[in-house]
Amino acid sequence: MIGKLTGIVDVVAADHAIVDVGGVGYLVHCPVSTLSRLVAGAHVSLMIETRITDETIRLFGFFGAEEREWFRLLQTVQGVGAKVALAVLGTLKPAELASAIAMRDKAMVARTPGVGPKVAERIVTELKDKAPAYTDIDPALVRLSGALDEKRAPQPVSDAVSALVNLGYGQPQAAAAVAAAARSAGEGAEVKTLIRLGLKELAK
Repeated sequence: MIGKLTGIVDVVAADHAIVDVGGVGYLVHCPVSTLSRLVAGAHVSLMIETRITDETIRLFGFFGAEEREWFRLLQTVQGVGAKVALAVLGTLKPAELASAIAMRDKAMVARTPGVGPKVAERIVTELKDKAPAYTDIDPALVRLSGALDEKRAPQPVSDAVSALVNLGYGQPQAAAAVAAAARSAGEGAEVKTLIRLGLKELAK
Protein backbone atom coordinates (compact mmCIF):
# COMPACT_ATOMS: atom_id res chain seq x y z
CA MET A 1 0.00 0.00 0.00
CA ILE A 2 1.46 3.36 -1.06
CA GLY A 3 1.12 6.06 1.62
CA LYS A 4 3.56 8.67 0.32
CA LEU A 5 5.37 9.52 -2.91
CA THR A 6 8.47 11.67 -3.21
CA GLY A 7 9.88 12.45 -6.63
CA ILE A 8 9.85 14.81 -9.60
CA VAL A 9 6.69 16.18 -11.18
CA ASP A 10 6.66 14.93 -14.75
CA VAL A 11 3.23 16.07 -15.99
CA VAL A 12 0.46 18.25 -14.55
CA ALA A 13 -2.97 17.70 -16.16
CA ALA A 14 -6.49 18.92 -15.43
CA ASP A 15 -7.28 16.27 -12.82
CA HIS A 16 -4.03 14.43 -12.18
CA ALA A 17 -0.26 14.62 -12.13
CA ILE A 18 2.43 12.12 -13.00
CA VAL A 19 5.20 11.89 -10.43
CA ASP A 20 8.49 10.29 -11.45
CA VAL A 21 9.94 8.23 -8.62
CA GLY A 22 13.18 6.54 -9.60
CA GLY A 23 12.19 6.34 -13.25
CA VAL A 24 8.67 5.05 -12.59
CA GLY A 25 5.82 7.46 -13.36
CA TYR A 26 2.92 7.30 -10.92
CA LEU A 27 -0.41 8.80 -12.04
CA VAL A 28 -1.86 10.62 -9.04
CA HIS A 29 -5.35 12.16 -8.92
CA CYS A 30 -5.34 15.41 -6.91
CA PRO A 31 -7.72 18.25 -6.00
CA VAL A 32 -7.25 21.37 -8.12
CA SER A 33 -5.85 23.18 -5.06
CA THR A 34 -2.96 20.69 -5.06
CA LEU A 35 -2.51 20.60 -8.84
CA SER A 36 -2.26 24.39 -8.97
CA ARG A 37 0.84 24.24 -6.77
CA LEU A 38 2.63 21.58 -8.82
CA VAL A 39 5.24 22.57 -11.40
CA ALA A 40 6.67 20.18 -13.98
CA GLY A 41 10.29 19.42 -13.17
CA ALA A 42 9.94 20.37 -9.50
CA HIS A 43 10.58 18.10 -6.54
CA VAL A 44 7.42 17.10 -4.68
CA SER A 45 6.29 14.97 -1.76
CA LEU A 46 2.63 13.92 -1.63
CA MET A 47 0.61 12.02 0.94
CA ILE A 48 -1.15 9.20 -0.91
CA GLU A 49 -4.48 7.43 -0.51
CA THR A 50 -4.41 4.14 -2.44
CA ARG A 51 -7.65 2.64 -3.72
CA ILE A 52 -7.62 -0.90 -5.10
CA THR A 53 -10.50 -2.53 -6.95
CA ASP A 54 -10.75 -5.66 -9.05
CA GLU A 55 -9.98 -3.61 -12.15
CA THR A 56 -7.76 -0.70 -11.12
CA ILE A 57 -5.31 0.74 -8.62
CA ARG A 58 -5.85 4.48 -8.18
CA LEU A 59 -3.65 6.90 -6.28
CA PHE A 60 -4.94 10.16 -4.78
CA GLY A 61 -2.40 12.75 -3.69
CA PHE A 62 -2.43 15.59 -1.15
CA PHE A 63 0.16 17.93 0.33
CA GLY A 64 -0.82 17.09 3.88
CA ALA A 65 -2.24 14.28 5.99
CA GLU A 66 -5.17 16.49 7.06
CA GLU A 67 -6.40 16.80 3.46
CA ARG A 68 -6.05 13.06 3.03
CA GLU A 69 -8.10 12.45 6.17
CA TRP A 70 -10.85 14.79 4.93
CA PHE A 71 -10.83 12.92 1.61
CA ARG A 72 -11.56 9.74 3.54
CA LEU A 73 -14.19 11.35 5.77
CA LEU A 74 -16.07 12.96 2.91
CA GLN A 75 -16.53 9.59 1.25
CA THR A 76 -18.31 8.23 4.32
CA VAL A 77 -21.18 10.54 3.35
CA GLN A 78 -23.93 8.96 1.27
CA GLY A 79 -23.58 9.91 -2.38
CA VAL A 80 -20.04 11.30 -2.08
CA GLY A 81 -17.39 9.46 -4.06
CA ALA A 82 -13.78 10.24 -4.84
CA LYS A 83 -14.63 12.75 -7.57
CA VAL A 84 -16.90 14.84 -5.35
CA ALA A 85 -14.49 14.62 -2.41
CA LEU A 86 -11.67 15.94 -4.60
CA ALA A 87 -13.92 18.74 -5.86
CA VAL A 88 -14.80 19.80 -2.29
CA LEU A 89 -11.14 19.82 -1.25
CA GLY A 90 -10.30 21.77 -4.39
CA THR A 91 -12.80 24.46 -3.38
CA LEU A 92 -12.39 24.64 0.41
CA LYS A 93 -9.28 24.45 2.55
CA PRO A 94 -9.49 21.88 5.37
CA ALA A 95 -10.05 24.62 7.97
CA GLU A 96 -12.82 26.18 5.86
CA LEU A 97 -14.49 22.82 5.38
CA ALA A 98 -14.30 22.05 9.10
CA SER A 99 -15.80 25.44 9.94
CA ALA A 100 -18.56 25.05 7.36
CA ILE A 101 -19.55 21.67 8.80
CA ALA A 102 -19.31 22.84 12.41
CA MET A 103 -21.45 25.89 11.62
CA ARG A 104 -23.90 23.92 9.41
CA ASP A 105 -23.00 26.29 6.56
CA LYS A 106 -24.51 24.34 3.66
CA ALA A 107 -24.11 27.30 1.29
CA MET A 108 -20.33 27.31 1.68
CA VAL A 109 -20.07 23.60 0.86
CA ALA A 110 -22.45 24.06 -2.08
CA ARG A 111 -19.96 26.48 -3.66
CA THR A 112 -18.18 23.34 -4.87
CA PRO A 113 -18.79 22.70 -8.58
CA GLY A 114 -21.04 19.67 -8.95
CA VAL A 115 -22.26 19.74 -5.34
CA GLY A 116 -25.92 20.63 -5.05
CA PRO A 117 -27.90 21.66 -1.94
CA LYS A 118 -28.92 18.08 -1.07
CA VAL A 119 -25.36 16.73 -1.12
CA ALA A 120 -24.10 19.79 0.77
CA GLU A 121 -26.74 19.21 3.43
CA ARG A 122 -25.75 15.56 3.77
CA ILE A 123 -22.11 16.55 4.17
CA VAL A 124 -22.75 19.05 6.99
CA THR A 125 -25.28 16.74 8.65
CA GLU A 126 -23.44 13.41 8.50
CA LEU A 127 -20.06 14.90 9.45
CA LYS A 128 -21.32 17.29 12.13
CA ASP A 129 -19.96 15.16 14.99
CA LYS A 130 -16.53 14.84 13.36
CA ALA A 131 -15.82 18.43 12.34
CA PRO A 132 -15.19 19.92 15.83
CA ALA A 133 -12.02 17.84 16.10
CA TYR A 134 -10.67 19.69 13.07
CA THR A 135 -11.62 23.26 13.91
CA ASP A 136 -10.75 25.95 16.42
CA ILE A 137 -14.30 27.33 16.51
CA ASP A 138 -15.73 28.01 19.95
CA PRO A 139 -17.53 24.81 21.06
CA ALA A 140 -20.38 26.94 22.41
CA LEU A 141 -20.89 28.36 18.94
CA VAL A 142 -20.89 24.88 17.43
CA ARG A 143 -23.57 23.84 19.95
CA LEU A 144 -25.62 26.94 19.17
CA SER A 145 -25.44 26.28 15.42
CA GLY A 146 -26.61 22.72 16.04
CA ALA A 147 -29.44 23.94 18.27
CA LEU A 148 -30.57 26.42 15.62
CA ASP A 149 -30.40 23.79 12.93
CA GLU A 150 -32.46 21.39 15.02
CA LYS A 151 -34.88 24.13 16.17
CA ARG A 152 -34.14 23.70 19.86
CA ALA A 153 -32.34 27.00 20.55
CA PRO A 154 -33.87 29.37 23.15
CA GLN A 155 -36.57 31.46 21.47
CA PRO A 156 -34.90 34.87 22.03
CA VAL A 157 -31.66 33.57 20.51
CA SER A 158 -33.47 32.02 17.58
CA ASP A 159 -35.48 35.21 16.99
CA ALA A 160 -32.34 37.37 17.15
CA VAL A 161 -30.52 35.19 14.62
CA SER A 162 -33.57 35.25 12.36
CA ALA A 163 -33.71 39.06 12.58
CA LEU A 164 -30.04 39.38 11.57
CA VAL A 165 -30.54 36.94 8.70
CA ASN A 166 -33.49 39.07 7.52
CA LEU A 167 -31.14 42.05 7.49
CA GLY A 168 -28.99 40.24 4.95
CA TYR A 169 -26.38 38.45 7.07
CA GLY A 170 -25.63 34.77 6.52
CA GLN A 171 -26.84 32.40 9.24
CA PRO A 172 -23.32 31.33 10.32
CA GLN A 173 -22.29 34.98 10.75
CA ALA A 174 -25.55 35.84 12.50
CA ALA A 175 -25.23 32.86 14.84
CA ALA A 176 -21.66 33.82 15.74
CA ALA A 177 -22.71 37.40 16.48
CA VAL A 178 -25.69 36.34 18.61
CA ALA A 179 -23.58 33.78 20.48
CA ALA A 180 -21.13 36.54 21.42
CA ALA A 181 -24.02 38.81 22.34
CA ALA A 182 -25.59 36.13 24.56
CA ARG A 183 -22.28 35.63 26.39
CA SER A 184 -22.06 39.37 26.98
CA ALA A 185 -25.69 39.93 27.99
CA GLY A 186 -26.09 36.76 30.02
CA GLU A 187 -28.99 34.34 30.27
CA GLY A 188 -32.47 35.80 29.93
CA ALA A 189 -31.43 38.62 27.58
CA GLU A 190 -34.27 40.00 25.48
CA VAL A 191 -34.38 39.70 21.70
CA LYS A 192 -33.81 43.42 21.14
CA THR A 193 -30.71 43.32 23.35
CA LEU A 194 -29.29 40.35 21.49
CA ILE A 195 -29.95 42.04 18.15
CA ARG A 196 -28.32 45.30 19.25
CA LEU A 197 -25.23 43.56 20.63
CA GLY A 198 -25.15 41.20 17.66
CA LEU A 199 -25.05 44.15 15.25
CA LYS A 200 -22.14 45.59 17.22
CA GLU A 201 -20.29 42.29 16.85
CA LEU A 202 -20.93 42.26 13.11
CA ALA A 203 -19.68 45.82 12.79
CA LYS A 204 -16.27 44.99 14.31
